[in-house]
Amino acid sequence: MKQTALILALALAPLPMLSQPALAQDATPAPEEDGPSLMERGLALFFEGFRQELEPAIEGMGKALTEMQPAIDKLMAMVDDITNYQAPELLENGDIIIRRKPDAPPIKPPAEPGIEL
Repeated sequence: MKQTALILALALAPLPMLSQPALAQDATPAPEEDGPSLMERGLALFFEGFRQELEPAIEGMGKALTEMQPAIDKLMAMVDDITNYQAPELLENGDIIIRRKPDAPPIKPPAEPGIEL
């Protein structure tokens, strides 16, 4: 019984040496094709699809940033120079405090009226 199973397994096993054509010893490999390989084309298609999927989100972010720009400009006018501040501290209650350095110059009021400090 064991011999029959072994013969059957060998008969059904793929034999790569028999399935491939024999190569002559002096055969030279085929020259590579010009242009991108299959892997390069696949990656290009993947990234093109990725870009198409993200394009609406990127456009939406651009619109949001355009709308937020006046508020960001006002905030930056209040902050003046970021190097005048210490590293942020996270408190136990989750608050984040960014303290002004003690040796930082005094804050100049912003030129635009209506902003309270």
